[in-house]
Formats: sequence, C-alpha cells, structure tokens
Amino acid sequence: MARIVVIGGTGYAGGHIVAEAASRGHDVVAISRTAPENPVDGVTYVQHDAVDVDGLGDVFEGADAVVSALSPRGDMADKVLDALRALIAKLRGTKTRLGIVGGAMGSLSAPGGPSLWDLGVPDELKHEAGVGVDSLKLVQNAGDDLDWFFVHPPKLFGSWAPGERTGHYRDGGDVVVEAADGSSTISGEDFALAVVDEIEQGNHHRERFTVGY
Repeated sequence: MARIVVIGGTGYAGGHIVAEAASRGHDVVAISRTAPENPVDGVTYVQHDAVDVDGLGDVFEGADAVVSALSPRGDMADKVLDALRALIAKLRGTKTRLGIVGGAMGSLSAPGGPSLWDLGVPDELKHEAGVGVDSLKLVQNAGDDLDWFFVHPPKLFGSWAPGERTGHYRDGGDVVVEAADGSSTISGEDFALAVVDEIEQGNHHRERFTVGY
C-alpha cells in the first residue's frame, strides 16, 4: 500500500485519481480548496490553498507519491506554476515521487516532433496549454534530486467528454495517442488507471508519457 497525496483532489482528473487509488487500498489524501461533493470512503480530505505548500505541515511526510492535478482556470489561472515550484522545492531531495497531470499540447505530434503546441493552439486555449508546456519545463529542469513523472492526456479529455471505464489505455511515450480513426480520447476513469499504474509500477522516472485509447 502506498501513501498518495493528490493536489487538486476534487477536480476532474484529481477526483478520478483519488477514487482509483482508494479502490486499490492505498492511503490517499486529497487536497483542494473546496470540499468534495461525493467524498470517497477512506480518503482523507484537506481543504487548503495549493500554493501555500508550507502551510500543509507534515501532510507530505511518508508520501510515496504526490500528484499535482491542478488546472489553470478560474482563480488558479495564474497560480499553477507557483504551486508546482513550491512542490518541487518541498520534495527535492526526498524519496517522494512528484507526478504531474499536464495537457495534451506539450506532447509530440509524431516521433521526433513537432509538438502539438508548435503546430498551433487556438487563442482560447493558449493560456491553459502554455501552463502545461511550462510545467513540463519546470520538472525537466529540476535536477537529479527530484523523482518525477509527467502525464499528457489525449487531445479530448475533460468533464465535457467523460467517457466510460474500459479498463485499458495505451502509453504513447512522448507522442500523443490517437486511434486508427484519428480520435484522441480517454475517459477520466481510464486516465486515472494509467496514473495509479505508474505510481505502483514506476515505469517512467524523470520522464513524461502520453496516454489514450
């Protein structure tokens, strides 16, 4: 059993990760500014501002993994990178792995590139996509004293396209995952499956990977 702390644990990605980890018997702590609408049995919920990492006290002590599932929206639009910097500083030099839920735009369009970001992003998505790209750069430049993994979802991922649990997913390395028909999707439940599998199996150390169907 692992101790897993999820930052943004009541959001779309974070909530699914919390539920999946708890279903496997892990010791799960969900941190968010809001209380959960449907709390998961056995999960410890902590209401706190993710940027104020030091104010969380000893919540990270003994954690096998801390997963950041923050979205740069609403009043968090300009705070996600600061929260990640604080988490990196907190976990540097420890045995705790830092997992980050990123965005699709930082993944490659094909082996060797270019990235989806380089191919162009609609104006309405540029801020959120840019935060995802910058988040990846933060951990890539964090140094060897931080163990991390970064997960890119497919192009279509979110509460507006929830899908259903299938119990499977594909790991595309650093290339965005697309089906034969060109679609690029995954349900929240199957995305969480991939994240918790990574925590348990440790296939990606100091690297990013993509998931999808």
